[in-house]
Amino acid sequence: MKRIQRFHLILFLCIAMTVPSNARSHFHKQRNHHHKNNDHHISQPPVSAPVSPPPDTDPEPDPDPCVFNVRSFGAVGDGSTDDTDAFRSAWKAACSTESGVLLVPSDGLFSITSSIFSGPCKPGFVFQVDGVLMPPDGPDCWPDSDSKHQWLVFYRVDGMTLRGEGTIEGNGEKWWNLPCKPHRGPNGTTLPGPCDSPALIRFFMSSNLTVRELRIENSPQFHVKFDGCEDVHIEGLSINSPALSPNTDGIHIENTKKVAIYNSMISNGDDCISIGPGCADVDIENVTCGPSHGISIGSLGVHNSQACVSNITVRNAVIKNSDNGVRIKTWQGGMGSVSGITFDGIIMENVRNCIIIDQYYCLTKACMNQTSAVFVSDISYSNIKGTYDVRNPPIHFACSDSVPCTNITMSEVELLPFEGELVDDPFCWNAYGALQTLTIPPISCLQQGEPQSLGENQRYGC
Repeated sequence: MKRIQRFHLILFLCIAMTVPSNARSHFHKQRNHHHKNNDHHISQPPVSAPVSPPPDTDPEPDPDPCVFNVRSFGAVGDGSTDDTDAFRSAWKAACSTESGVLLVPSDGLFSITSSIFSGPCKPGFVFQVDGVLMPPDGPDCWPDSDSKHQWLVFYRVDGMTLRGEGTIEGNGEKWWNLPCKPHRGPNGTTLPGPCDSPALIRFFMSSNLTVRELRIENSPQFHVKFDGCEDVHIEGLSINSPALSPNTDGIHIENTKKVAIYNSMISNGDDCISIGPGCADVDIENVTCGPSHGISIGSLGVHNSQACVSNITVRNAVIKNSDNGVRIKTWQGGMGSVSGITFDGIIMENVRNCIIIDQYYCLTKACMNQTSAVFVSDISYSNIKGTYDVRNPPIHFACSDSVPCTNITMSEVELLPFEGELVDDPFCWNAYGALQTLTIPPISCLQQGEPQSLGENQRYGC
């Protein structure tokens, strides 16, 4: 049988060789994917018909037409050349292509100036950073015409993914050392002068966002900021800056709803995660913070403003070597409310102020006592265990004189000193709630029930 098959194959080839020379032959022209310097290239047809590959061999696939490599648009990637124009051109092409991918390749260090990348984009757009992407190195290299408040801005995008195996490097050190920064002047002072510093990544007025698997480091100010967004999924981020880098919040959200932050590691010089006014439905799980200033709601109510925050959950987090653990901070004179907050399954390692509500937040000692305040209620602390720095009591509830905190519940809270003797003196002021289990250290200052003035507090709600 095999001999017959071989004979048929030889017969077929012999007949094929007798086909007239004017028979049609097919070839595939290489697609042009925005490569430069090919305007005058003329493709030549093959001399003879190509031989078909063996049945078990796949032909070489064409490059993916949906991937837009910034090098194809002129990016150099040597760490010093300004590649801004190439990135803007690549954005325009990828954003207008369904399932388009703007690719920052792994073989380069790409520098761009402050840029706003605007949508809307076609569905499935991905900004993929596999190399290193960075801003100019410090304020002296920052173009005078560029905003010093933000660097990489994504505006009015829907359904975008920012991801990659590379690094977004903030080059923040020269910004941190400005004399205006806290304790950077002579003899540890803070001096007047230009102090604006850019947030590294900002999403503004956008929705259905995914940010994942990136390394983000050394931001001049906030590392990642979401403002006026909805439906945000953050996962697998690694955010790093030194413990003394000022105002380098890891992830900051404000006026943003439906947020998930999962499986990320953050070490920085300010809040690990900060939740500003106008946020609701935020779920944080499996996040490791430290060193940092902990996970904070606030600050809220600055300049007598209204702030509304609700339905925030933090679960299965680790906070270590930090100035604060889980914190709610509001300014005197504010309005609005913080409600429906759950902290569950938090491990503390050498943390000052493990559990803190501070309604007297102030950056100086000149803040005056005021009668209005953000109303704090329905706050649950459960399964919070670990060690604290004895320089501060591990539990601190400093609620407003005129607007008490209500319905604070505590269960399975066990905090022991990291070093030294037990500090069994939690602080409470105008704080009401219930202990559902015994706590370590014991908390005797939390007032039971509800304040008589509770009805008056409703005017502070949202």
